[in-house]
Amino acid sequence: MNPPVFPPIRIGQGYDVHAFGEGDHVMLGGVRVPHRCGVLAHSDGDVILHALCDAMLGALALGDIGQHFPPSDDRWKGADSSDFVRHCNGLLRERGWQVGNTDITVICERPKVGPHAQAMRETLARLLGVALDRVSIKATTSEKLGFTGREEGIAAQAVVLLLPA
Repeated sequence: MNPPVFPPIRIGQGYDVHAFGEGDHVMLGGVRVPHRCGVLAHSDGDVILHALCDAMLGALALGDIGQHFPPSDDRWKGADSSDFVRHCNGLLRERGWQVGNTDITVICERPKVGPHAQAMRETLARLLGVALDRVSIKATTSEKLGFTGREEGIAAQAVVLLLPA
């Protein structure tokens, strides 16, 4: 009996969270979103881009974002997380993969993501070099439960499908 033949795909998932801190905006999906506070982070704290990077790295079995951009390394202090995505996308392409699609969920009570979701999708599509219809951004609240419900922080989950380049 022959073993099953699987299509050449890879799937990765990522998760990121940051506590709110001082500031007047948060970076989400490469978009500056006005908010009553910022986030506590070594880089710009973009939970969408961080979760996406973890999903991409996971699909490649290359560890996580902290291994590639350690918070102990001052080179990444205040870094633009778009650079992290570019790096991860380069790793994909070097290994013969491309993003098939990505689906990202932001978990927070505020800021409201909906008014900025299209700009986030456009930014991610450009960073990944894919068509807009391959990028999904959506948001949910945690119904006032947990740290996101108490508006102490923000989280994001990402799933990515990789296809041969």
